[in-house]
Amino acid sequence: MPSPFLEIVELSDGRVALRRSDDDGEPLLVIEFSVDAQDYLQGQYIEVAKAMISAGMQMAGQVMEDDDQLPEDRVLH
Repeated sequence: MPSPFLEIVELSDGRVALRRSDDDGEPLLVIEFSVDAQDYLQGQYIEVAKAMISAGMQMAGQVMEDDDQLPEDRVLH
């Protein structure tokens, strides 16, 4: 059974990933910042990735709670 614990890691290629703490396989999520974005963020892209993942996890929780209320067609912005 997969671990319920998740970790945010920086991969060797500079991407930031969310993965199960007991699994070295394919990450659940990968965020990649261009060199320009990393420069713009003055090297703080890891903190931005953490905030993005946190917001995504909160939204996923809301979606799971409201699953039966989702319309069939949704407009994505």
